[in-house]
Amino acid sequence: MGNETEPGTGTSRPERFEQDAVVLDPHNLRGLAHPLRVRLLGLLRSDGPSTATRLAERLGQSSGATSYHLRQLAAYGFVAEDHERTGPGRERWWKATARYTDLPRASAREASAEAEGFLRAVAADCYHEMDAFLGELPTLPARWDDGWAMTDRILRLTPAEAARMRQELRTVVDRYREDQPGGDPTAPSGAERVVVQVQMLPRLRSSTAAAESHDEGENRP
Repeated sequence: MGNETEPGTGTSRPERFEQDAVVLDPHNLRGLAHPLRVRLLGLLRSDGPSTATRLAERLGQSSGATSYHLRQLAAYGFVAEDHERTGPGRERWWKATARYTDLPRASAREASAEAEGFLRAVAADCYHEMDAFLGELPTLPARWDDGWAMTDRILRLTPAEAARMRQELRTVVDRYREDQPGGDPTAPSGAERVVVQVQMLPRLRSSTAAAESHDEGENRP
């Protein structure tokens, strides 16, 4: 839902965003370390401007809660009022200011607690997307049978190899048409929204623990 942790370089860029990516730092990370704010920002990025009331209905929240968190997102520069739209009773419309979120590794280390909160919120959002897909899977048209995947592989890589694969995956994804709120009139017939999630998770601690356990077993009498 647009909550990437680094910007892409796709072929299509909506012009409605003030900037391509917002760079996270120890200060503005505080504004995203909440699951509801991440979901609100993701919806504004993927579906376009909306109001606190409309977003509350979609997320099963009160309009008071969504209104509060939208104001917090605005305070940190992630969203802004859309003055070109007006709602009933002058209700505020909100829009995302950037298409992507970029979390530099240095910021993640400097503000580790806030970064963890943000990344856990992103992970929860990814789970929500998978859960929604699984709920719709029984009714998925047969023509999409080869167009979805849910799989994992466990590899053994060096840091350099992992970095190279991450870049290669980004390059592959960037070859394809980016979705835009309201659809893309230039897209061919039959094109639908497809959510691509990529996770690369070095598990050094579990590997070290397993190795230590194995060594202890070998040294036992």
